Amino acid sequence: MFSLIVSEIYKTDLLEGTSCTIKLQTRNTDKSNEIKWTHLSSDAVIQRKNGKIRKNTPGLTMEEDGSLTFESVSLKNSGRYTYSVFNNDGTQLDAGEKEIKVYANAPKPTVKINNKDGITTLTCDFRHRTDLTVSWYKEDNIIQNENNSELLLTSAQAQENKTYSCSVSNPVSNEKSDSITVSCDPGPRLLPILFGFDFWVMVSILAGSGALLLLLLCILIICACRSCRQSKQHQKDEKEFRLKNLQAPAPIKTDPDTVETSLQLTT
Repeated sequence: MFSLIVSEIYKTDLLEGTSCTIKLQTRNTDKSNEIKWTHLSSDAVIQRKNGKIRKNTPGLTMEEDGSLTFESVSLKNSGRYTYSVFNNDGTQLDAGEKEIKVYANAPKPTVKINNKDGITTLTCDFRHRTDLTVSWYKEDNIIQNENNSELLLTSAQAQENKTYSCSVSNPVSNEKSDSITVSCDPGPRLLPILFGFDFWVMVSILAGSGALLLLLLCILIICACRSCRQSKQHQKDEKEFRLKNLQAPAPIKTDPDTVETSLQLTT
């Protein structure tokens, strides 16, 4: 009499492109036993019956003891695999389930910098992979509780001139970016260039030009007002002068004969 052994679910993580062998719970060297592996996520099946192996998926082989071997695993091989073992009279000897998870190699990330409104944002770029975990480092010391693809720094933190880097990892691989130094002027400027000048330089120039234009306008207005007042005062003075001339008595004309007679009488 045979007892049925049902194995616990076995899980393993694999790097894409590597070979892998999934062992059975017990060795089954008796080639008269029937062994069948089935991939639950696809129609992949490999079976040994009456000493002959039948399969519908290339890259899979069955060892003499019934273990399942992958020549080179790919992402599509991820998933659960069930197996069952029967003797030659049809009695089940063993059954179980194995699970593998295949991951692509982690790429080397890059750190990008964006500075806006006094806040510096560091972005860990790793090609939009969803299977990776992000870690941030400040001078090679890991920053705890920071596992997002973006890291926010205040202006005070940016002024420390420290180096930052990030790493991405999955259960089978990890890669770390080059370190960059974050300062008050972090990395390449992302603001637009206007007529060959930096945007903020142009803003300051235009602001200064506007202030100068306003000052000149004020001076012109003041000069115009003074000129207007001087013109009115001149007109007033001229009017008063004419009025005085009209009101002054006419000069008395002296007869020369009369003057001469007067002089003789006096003598």
